[in-house]
Amino acid sequence: MNGKEKKEQNKGGRKPKANPSIHRYVFRLTDEENAKFLTFFEQSGMKVMAHFITACIFQKPVKTVKIDMDAVDFHTRLTNFYSQFRAVGVNYNQIVKILYRNFSEKKASAYLFKLEKQTAEMADLCRKVIELTQEFEKEHLQKHG
Repeated sequence: MNGKEKKEQNKGGRKPKANPSIHRYVFRLTDEENAKFLTFFEQSGMKVMAHFITACIFQKPVKTVKIDMDAVDFHTRLTNFYSQFRAVGVNYNQIVKILYRNFSEKKASAYLFKLEKQTAEMADLCRKVIELTQEFEKEHLQKHG
């Protein structure tokens, strides 16, 4: 009797599922239908094809994630531009300090006048960039809910 109890305790393998999936269905697709099906499966982002199929059959919500690479590229370039713009601002402050330290008041003012013209042009350019950014966001990045 002791040997029988040990055999029951040492039973190997997985624990049986409460509601196992035992029914199997097979269907065939043409090349065109298969390509469309695989596209939908990839867009869903699901890892298991069986889960995707059951979600489609029983009309469970299937999430699709679409990454707009143009928007990602735009964001990357805009971020790089912004960091360059900040670097120009830091350099501007350093130039003003150096001008007043190394030149006379009159000469420093003359150089600052030239620098001020260039700064005004850069400010106009910055305004245009901001307008283009807002236009791009309005047309391409707004979520349609």
